[in-house]
Amino acid sequence: MLLLARGFAAAGHEVEIVTAGAPENAEAALPAGVRHRALASPLAGLPWLRHRRGLWVPAVWRRLAVHLRTRPPDVLLATSTPANLTALLAAAASGTGTPVVVSLNLDLEASLGRGLGGILGLPRRVAGIYRRAAMRVAISEGVAEGWRRLAGEGAPPIRTVPNPVDLAAVARGAAAEPEPGWPVAGEGPLLLACGKLKPQKDFATLIRAAAHLARQRPLRLVILGEGEERRRLRALAAALGLGERVFMPGFVANPFAWMARASLFVLSSRFEGRSNVLLEALACGCPVVATDCPSGPREVLDGGRWGRLVPVGDAETLAAAMAAALDAPRDGPRLRARAAEFSIERAGAGYLAALAEAVERAAARGCRGTGAALPRSAG
Repeated sequence: MLLLARGFAAAGHEVEIVTAGAPENAEAALPAGVRHRALASPLAGLPWLRHRRGLWVPAVWRRLAVHLRTRPPDVLLATSTPANLTALLAAAASGTGTPVVVSLNLDLEASLGRGLGGILGLPRRVAGIYRRAAMRVAISEGVAEGWRRLAGEGAPPIRTVPNPVDLAAVARGAAAEPEPGWPVAGEGPLLLACGKLKPQKDFATLIRAAAHLARQRPLRLVILGEGEERRRLRALAAALGLGERVFMPGFVANPFAWMARASLFVLSSRFEGRSNVLLEALACGCPVVATDCPSGPREVLDGGRWGRLVPVGDAETLAAAMAAALDAPRDGPRLRARAAEFSIERAGAGYLAALAEAVERAAARGCRGTGAALPRSAG
């Protein structure tokens, strides 16, 4: 959202970022000319709720409704399921007629359709609520197609706009020295993965694949990120005899320095929206292997043209693909050229077109905000 805000502001629009919580150093991170309003949910600071945005973000809907009445934007763009639902509720309660554009960044059936969520029919319920939006923007065609199936006929249009990659920031990060935990001790190629340590990322399959590959050659596996599965993954690595070859430094502010020095980047997810991390690895000139999960890796890698795709949860096939990628010649300039297709300018133009269309659709239905025209305001 910061990258999009920067692109919107550079194009001459007035932009305000509204957050449910109060992020540290938020003002320092803001692009020039972009305002920030923190609604400061009182629940955000509770330790047992801090990482469960679905429980505390919706609690700010009344504050957001008041803010929309106080300073009505021409259009409101929300991202993530909790924020999307909160924005729709607040916009309706505000009485301003503010059109809401919701972003679709995950395959809903893959993320909410498992277990209790499937029993309760959450995917279709959420898709039904999203019919109140003026426009939907999906980060990949795979995500868009899943939402079309769920919502059916008569739902708001979906436009596909890939997330942007800040190529300049990636290049600066790649040139810096990596920390913490660098250099990584041991022999063999360095395999890298990044993400929250949670079931969606399926790092357990990656560790099993590394164990298969370690029988053939020395290697080092680094997993950057933090989460609830740390202890389980550590125990699995030890049980497979990889205790001294698997490194988990935790959250790293600059993963690009690691990507630039890795022999191979591996994505083992069960599902993704588009997977920006794949594009960031390509932008660092790092070869990639990814699971062919719903719904982004196949599009990012163009069906395998830019990196190998393997079935979800298949450790042996993943190990074979990793071995083949390590043995293939490395072509960093070619990989960086692929990442360059996902620039901030391209994404910003796509989102601005969707926002303008949402304003036009709202006006045609007789709903309109009380702010200025779109060239001035995109909140």
